[in-house]
Amino acid sequence: MEAGEAKSKKAGGECFYEVFEEEIHQVIVGNRLFKSGERVAIGASGGKDSTVLAYVLSELNRRHNYGLDLFLLSVDEGITGYRDDSLETVKRNEVQYGLPLQIVSYKDLYGWTMDEIVKMIGLKNNCTFCGVFRRQALDRGAALLKVDKLVTGHNADDIAETVLLNILRGDIARLSRCTSITTGEDGPIPRCKPFKYTYEKEIVMYAYFKKLDYFSTECIYSPNAYRGFAREFIKDLERPRPRAILDIIKSGEDFRIATTTKMPEQGTCERCGYISSQKWCKACVLLEGLNRGLPKMGIGRPRGSGNDQKDTKARSTAKSIESKQCGSLDF
Repeated sequence: MEAGEAKSKKAGGECFYEVFEEEIHQVIVGNRLFKSGERVAIGASGGKDSTVLAYVLSELNRRHNYGLDLFLLSVDEGITGYRDDSLETVKRNEVQYGLPLQIVSYKDLYGWTMDEIVKMIGLKNNCTFCGVFRRQALDRGAALLKVDKLVTGHNADDIAETVLLNILRGDIARLSRCTSITTGEDGPIPRCKPFKYTYEKEIVMYAYFKKLDYFSTECIYSPNAYRGFAREFIKDLERPRPRAILDIIKSGEDFRIATTTKMPEQGTCERCGYISSQKWCKACVLLEGLNRGLPKMGIGRPRGSGNDQKDTKARSTAKSIESKQCGSLDF
């Protein structure tokens, strides 16, 4: 009886793996995410999503002869007790999956670590800095690897959260593209999300039962992140309606922007050359604020701050910077 149950469980597990991997394969093929011969970087944090993505994409690449050259790309934000530990996991994945690893760090790119930024800014807006810097760091790392595509482990839950966040923020520009399975096609390195229709719980199950080597601790600086509230709200919606996550994604896909809506025009940052709709990209504005001792520069007006005079000066300086030609700034 026990042997029969064990055999049944094993068969059930194998069935789940097969269906999971086949669904990802169909998403890749159906959306024509890759072409044979392309160099593809996998954004690797050491967490469950990116670890499962690296494992599955490696397997599918061999099984279905995608003809891809795969690489792992990690960002070291400089968070002691979190990122240093997770990068050890990525380094083990490098050996386990036989994929070359490239690591880029905030310290090398920007001269700051997140530990140093948090000491200056506190826990109120630190995720703003990390999100902006991380996105640019991934692009710069991908450029170092000379890859054609960058894939990330964003899953269905992540995308549904992003739809809600963009609605709550009134961010029409990001709302119009956040559900796209491939973004940045007009830029230097397109990004793909093979897990767009994959639930987070499926990824957790796959990683756990496959006994994959991944890092499961949450970032120590994100307990109050705005995204966390959106995540809890979606979990509440999902309890009575399991399809809520996919319904939100479908709603995001079906949004149509009015033709009278003025959308930001994409250009390049006059300081660093990164894509930007302003004279300076967000990373350069935030970095300038840090270097000037005005860390709230470029961040929305803070509430309940005891440093109103300094905050007013920061906002005034940010406005002045964004309105000037780059050549007229005094560095």
